[in-house]
Formats: sequence, C-alpha cells, structure tokens
Amino acid sequence: MKKDLTESTISRQNILNNQYALEKVELNLALGGTTWKDERIFTKTQVSSLLSVDERTIDRYIEQNNDELSSNGYKVIKGKELKKLKENFGNDMNVATKTTILGVFSFRAVLNISMLITESEKAKIIRSKILDIAIDAVAQKAGGQTKYINQRDEGYLPASYQEYSYRKEFTDALKHYLDMSDRYKYGIYTNKIYEMIFLENASEYKKILNLAEKEKVRDTMYSEVLKAIASFEHGLAQEMKTKSEELGRKLSQSELDSIIKNAASNPYMKPSIDDARVKMASRDLCFRDALHNKLEGYIQSVPQSDFDKFLGETSKSLEERLSDPETLDVLKRLKDR
Repeated sequence: MKKDLTESTISRQNILNNQYALEKVELNLALGGTTWKDERIFTKTQVSSLLSVDERTIDRYIEQNNDELSSNGYKVIKGKELKKLKENFGNDMNVATKTTILGVFSFRAVLNISMLITESEKAKIIRSKILDIAIDAVAQKAGGQTKYINQRDEGYLPASYQEYSYRKEFTDALKHYLDMSDRYKYGIYTNKIYEMIFLENASEYKKILNLAEKEKVRDTMYSEVLKAIASFEHGLAQEMKTKSEELGRKLSQSELDSIIKNAASNPYMKPSIDDARVKMASRDLCFRDALHNKLEGYIQSVPQSDFDKFLGETSKSLEERLSDPETLDVLKRLKDR
C-alpha cells in the first residue's frame, strides 16, 4: 500500500478529512489567502506563487485531478458571485476587472494540490509539515497513543458487552456440541471465526498491531468488528445446537467446519463482514499506521465522521466511559435483557 501523498489518493483524503489536523495545519502554515464567505480562498495566481510553479502547471493538475480537487473545495465562480468578489477583493487578489470566470481554491484544496504537485520544492515542504502535524494531532487527541483508539467510540462498550455475551454462548456450544478436546477447541475455533471475518488469525492480528503477549485482541477491535463477530458466534451456536440435536450426538470437527464455511458465505452475513473488513483495514491504516495485507483490497479513505467518532467531542477514554452514568445504564439494560 503506497503511502506517498503524491501517489496515494487514500492517504491524501485521510488527512483532508481530518478537520482536527487541518485546524493545526492552517495555524502552523499561515499560507495567507482571502477570507470569503467564512473561509480562506486562493486564486490560481496565488497558488502558483505560493508553490513556485507556473500557472500552466496548476492548470494541468486541475485537469488531471478535477474530481478530487473539486470535492476538496476547488471551484469555478462567475456571474454575480464573481462580481461581488471583485468588488470586495479584486485588487487584493489581483483579479482583472474584465475576468468573467475565476477558479478559486479553498484552504483544503490548496493542501490537496500541494500533495499532488511533484515539481515543486515548496509543495514537498508543505507535504512534510502536513504529515507531521496530522500524526501529532491524532496522537494528541487520542491521549498519546492510538492502540486503543477504538475504545473512544461511544458505541464500543455496548458492542464489547454484547460480543462478550455471545462469546459465552458460542464457547458453551463448543463445550456441549463439539466432539473435541477442550484443551484446543476454543483457540482453534476462535481463530477460524477471525479468519472468516477479517482473514487473519489472532497471532497475525497481534503482530500487525504490535500487541504484547498479554494484550487482548478484542480490546483493540472496533465496535463494528465486534458486532460482526457477535453475529457470527450467535449464529454458529444456534446451528451447532440444532445439528447436534438432529444427529443425536456431538459434532465432528469436519461437520463444524462445514457449518462455519456455509455461514461465511451466507448472503445475510456478507454486508456486516464486508463492513467489518473495510472499517478495520481503513481505520487501522489511518489511525494506527497498521497495514492488514490480506485486507488491502478493502482499504478506503476514512470519512470525517470517523474522525469525529474517535477524536471529536463525543469521544472519551475507556476510563471516562466507565464513569458515565448514561453508559452504565446502557450496559445494565444489556445485562437485564
């Protein structure tokens, strides 16, 4: 997975979607621009001067990356809006009075094109500063480290408790309905579930996230991943019970393996499994700088809503969650259901 900002759309968008990092970047870089309708804007002439490239280079990058730049704030203005802009800032922005159409960059779009242009030494410097600030911003918001950033989601504790309940249901089913030594069955079939949902066993997962031997894998999982595991465990427990009673005996390993394989290909499970893979692969690369090679095809840019979820006002550490009466009420309702 390429992480060079000039080559990776996902890496660029992960930074541009992080409004907490962008606030710090804007403060630190002080690129200038003109305030128009509550945002900083820059003309093509200003951007070419800022990056020390000619305007034809800017035009070429706009043409080659129009969709990406437009989604991040580049736009063309004309008519009444342009007339008003020229009346207020025409001289300051060096916009000729006869101009009938004008391309303008938002601050975010300026960062975007700085991540794209390879001919500019100034753009390279900006990219380096952006990366440093973005990494520091995430670490600072996450309380110094990101290994347990998943626990800052307000949905984590309910999902974790729910998964714990279904985990008990599944281990009870293994105990009562699988003809296999208790010494091995729990670890083996936990790994089989992991491999079906996110294509990795526990050891592979720990290595990717650099977890210590005693650190628990599930403590680092996102709520959506825990929900997918819980659904899988619940379904398997019910299937094992039904099949065992039907046969009048405990299941063999091959029979349980067949049930697991069928469950993994069940179209009802596919949306939650795909969602778990996308969330794990995308968020871990963005927040933890951890690449799940087997899930590389599922990596997407992380939406702004995820930055709000893990770094925003509603995000809290696990310690804060456990002292929150509302969260404790939710857990109590789950326990009493």
